[in-house]
Amino acid sequence: MHVIDSHTGGEPTRVILEGGPDLGSGPLADRAGRLARDHAEFYHAVLREPRGQPAMVGALLVPPVDPDCVTGVIYFDADAVLGMCGHGTIGLTVTLAHLGRIGVGTHRIETPAGVVSVRLHDAHTVTVTNVESRRVARAVEIEVPGHGTVTGDVAYGGNWFFIIDPSPLPVEPANIRALTDLGVAIRRAANAAGIGGEAGEPIDHVIFQDAAPEAGVHSRNFVLCPDDAYDRSPCGTGSSARLACLAADGRLAPGEEIVQASVIGSPYRLSYQPGPNGGVIPSITGQAFVMAEGRLIFDPADPFRSGIETT
Repeated sequence: MHVIDSHTGGEPTRVILEGGPDLGSGPLADRAGRLARDHAEFYHAVLREPRGQPAMVGALLVPPVDPDCVTGVIYFDADAVLGMCGHGTIGLTVTLAHLGRIGVGTHRIETPAGVVSVRLHDAHTVTVTNVESRRVARAVEIEVPGHGTVTGDVAYGGNWFFIIDPSPLPVEPANIRALTDLGVAIRRAANAAGIGGEAGEPIDHVIFQDAAPEAGVHSRNFVLCPDDAYDRSPCGTGSSARLACLAADGRLAPGEEIVQASVIGSPYRLSYQPGPNGGVIPSITGQAFVMAEGRLIFDPADPFRSGIETT
């Protein structure tokens, strides 16, 4: 299996160029459903240890339906197939440039959540114009066993988020373990209570927002991903959902740019324009760096060929 690894703000992406499962044809959302339903062993093997690493996201290249797109892609982490991935799209764009498949300029990429556009500024810097994002519910109260009542917004940015602002704990590296445990408990309680998207979509990510100590940085976030790893980047889809909430509250004007930092301090530049359906069209600018290129080997005699199961 031919792969290229990159990181976006510290968050790794593994692009699968060849050797993935045959998902057939048709809409990417349908093909993503087949990946989730029929090929869990594939994404476990690619991303779980010993072959993968915590927080890594896979990007399986597939033929697009839209002929104007440079590629189709289906994103997944070690435990779930994703609708969209912002850091992964930045990493994918830099990887395609590294391969000589695209140059500086604007390109279209098809994802299960819809077509997104990317602008490659230089070898490392990419702006993603994401799918329309929206806030679904404001100030939702959740009873979290062992933690009491937690209040947050439900929002969509290509994935489903519960956003707590302000965070009950400072968003800093010393609190990563505590924020992870709290995020897992909140997501479990939200889904048990049926809190999520308009059509019953479950919450898959939890965000804690906090003030930033750095001058010129709007805020810091901690983002819990579906595999219970934290996002080392500020999370592209999470930042999109956050922009939808800021816009809905009148706290950020269209075109106004802010800097969002992650819990480890890596930044995205964010802005938005009004969307045609009442939401926002987010713009996310970040940097990615290619780290490695290689071939994954799946030896039938390897007892951990399918990855290490830890839960």
